[in-house]
Amino acid sequence: MKWNTFVAALGLFAPTSALLRFGCARLTVQRLDPLVNPGMIPSTHLHQIIGGNSFNVSMDPKTHDLPTLSTCTSCQFTEDFSNYWTAVLFFRARNGSFKRVPQRAQSGMEGTQGGMVVYYMSDALFDTAQKSKVTAFKPGFRMLVGEVNYRNREQARDFRQLTYTCMENEGTRAPESLDFPKKPCPVGIMANHRFPTCWDGVNLDSPNHRDHVAYPETGTFESGGNCPSTHPVKIPQLLLETVWDTKAFNNKADWPEDGSQPFVWSSGDKTGYSTHADYVFGWKDDSLQRAMDGHTYVSAPMLKTQSIAQQNKCTVPDMVKENIDDWLPKLPGDVVVV
Repeated sequence: MKWNTFVAALGLFAPTSALLRFGCARLTVQRLDPLVNPGMIPSTHLHQIIGGNSFNVSMDPKTHDLPTLSTCTSCQFTEDFSNYWTAVLFFRARNGSFKRVPQRAQSGMEGTQGGMVVYYMSDALFDTAQKSKVTAFKPGFRMLVGEVNYRNREQARDFRQLTYTCMENEGTRAPESLDFPKKPCPVGIMANHRFPTCWDGVNLDSPNHRDHVAYPETGTFESGGNCPSTHPVKIPQLLLETVWDTKAFNNKADWPEDGSQPFVWSSGDKTGYSTHADYVFGWKDDSLQRAMDGHTYVSAPMLKTQSIAQQNKCTVPDMVKENIDDWLPKLPGDVVVV
């Protein structure tokens, strides 16, 4: 899809779109995972996190109310104190050393330090009417998409639309692949994390952080499939886009001698099939439900916004205190690449 068509579909040129699309700056990058490894300092592998600054090593859903405990958010909408995080991308050089790949802002969000672009949708991305009714997430809601131990295509079929885009230019959104691109990407690699869109209506979480949510019975959210009877409540489509700025690593003379692609997740995955993302809901009061009910534009006039400079100021302390920015002989945590 051409960039002008893509932007117009999102309502950036014409006020016809009815979805939330907003940028979030980097809150922190460190080995913490309060969803999968609560209380563990450090967690098993490195994550990049955005959202409210009450993010911590342990976030007990019974006592940790993000809107109450957070004093700022790195996201554009000031009512969103949710936390979102993914693994971190590394470049593995021919000599075996590792370098963290920086993230960069998308067009129109220049100046944002790292971070991601977040979408909440009630209908397919390019259905600008967005008339469907969805139930916003409830306080205490958490979920995880993807599996850190997956390494092949068949395993990855358990999840729908966890993909990569090799960006030829700012507007590139296709084709998408399930594994890492095999060639240098002129603008960068976009990682796309789309979460399930059906909820059992009862449980705010589950032991594996996945069983309380599900995909439509057939197809995808965009194809309009019905929710299964076990998970009858339609929730917003949550999509995270992270642009990894791989331009500095496009010299194939630095790639492995066998010509294989050189990028690995901080979890040790060199295939890309382990891609995963975590979500802890933290919108203030009923602000997300009002936005979903409003069928308004990307700008969401019923929500309050802040400047990119204000977003960049919202951070949390480094609780792990390890070197993640130099050329490293091993991945943080001595994670082995497999």
